[in-house]
Amino acid sequence: MSVCFSSNFITLHSANHHRLSINFSSEYPPFINLFRVSSTPHALPSSPQKLYEPIKCSRERSKLFAASTPSEAVETAPSTFRDKNPKEINVLVVGSTGYIGKFVVKELVKRGFNVIAIARERSGIRGKNDKEETLAQLQGANVCFSDVTHLDTLEKSLNNLGVSIDVVISCLASRSGGVKDSWKIDYEATKNSLFAGKKFGASHFVLLSAICVQKPLLEFQRAKLKFEAELMKEAEEDVNFTYSIVRPTAFFKSLGGQVELVKDGKPYVMFGDGKLCACKPISEQDLAAFIVDCVLSEDKINKVLPIGGPGKALTPLEQGEMLFKLLGKEPKFLKVPIGIMDFAISVLDFLVKIFPSLEDAAEFGKIGRYYAAESMLVLDPETGEYSAEKTPSYGQDTLEEFFARALREGMAGQELGEQTIF
Repeated sequence: MSVCFSSNFITLHSANHHRLSINFSSEYPPFINLFRVSSTPHALPSSPQKLYEPIKCSRERSKLFAASTPSEAVETAPSTFRDKNPKEINVLVVGSTGYIGKFVVKELVKRGFNVIAIARERSGIRGKNDKEETLAQLQGANVCFSDVTHLDTLEKSLNNLGVSIDVVISCLASRSGGVKDSWKIDYEATKNSLFAGKKFGASHFVLLSAICVQKPLLEFQRAKLKFEAELMKEAEEDVNFTYSIVRPTAFFKSLGGQVELVKDGKPYVMFGDGKLCACKPISEQDLAAFIVDCVLSEDKINKVLPIGGPGKALTPLEQGEMLFKLLGKEPKFLKVPIGIMDFAISVLDFLVKIFPSLEDAAEFGKIGRYYAAESMLVLDPETGEYSAEKTPSYGQDTLEEFFARALREGMAGQELGEQTIF
């Protein structure tokens, strides 16, 4: 999904083509318009199905050590991969063409691991990238075109490769945040990756989750938490299996949606006084490096790892002030009452009872409300408050550097697509 801001309106877009526009006029209350374009929700598959022809992989990029012929079952003995050199360790990456997944693959290749990157035949935002573009994007990895939403298809792909797996890294995440898509990707597809990885020998699973699952009010958060629980249970029942769950704070690109607007002279839009929430944003490169650290670092085994970027926690007000300072302009803010989001959600909750196909639109409204008011910081269980001090920092890249670069060069490569707030 996406949340688009301008000087006088906010628009929520879903991958299913539902759109909610909130127009801020000089009159009160604001106008709320709903546009229902598609009413056919995506359903979960009832059972795994075999799709397509045998999976094609980029052989020229393969640096993998074959454990058997493609037609033979692969040995699934417990891996002792931590005793090996990176060049001898096979790492399976699912979600490899996503915003963070691309950088994880690049970091793994940089460190010398043998990388199997699972990708769709049409990848990227709205499937804009074909196979050749995907191969170029994931250069240095063995790219295997498959389907993580169908377990038998994924297992067939891995069997055709004829290699064992040491580690699985999942960067899977629903692009829309819709109810059914969240369970299909954040839970089912991620679980498929765990099952397939273990079948072919994986003894460690690195999960890219999200810090916001600490306070689960949204469907994608519940889906992620359900898989986290099952991953932990897997490690409890199998002493030879371990995990690392990475829960990052906000990404740079999710805070960059107003860069061009402010550069063009528009006000910076924020809810309330701009101090309702805060975050310690982390760059894609720094997060990818932390995720790859989890492959071999024994101090990250069987742990939930919240992680933010360097520096202090920043409120929306401070982010806006930073932008105006970089531009050398006087700050100009548009303060939107948070109650507007509450009103929009109540309207959608009412309408979804009449039009069930608006279920995702109602969920998108709740997602927007959540990110407008909840901090992306560690939730202190003792106080029930978000704590910047208890949120670990990692990396070197700062949001100010990102804003400065975006003002100079634009947001190329940081397209917000369907997820501007994940």
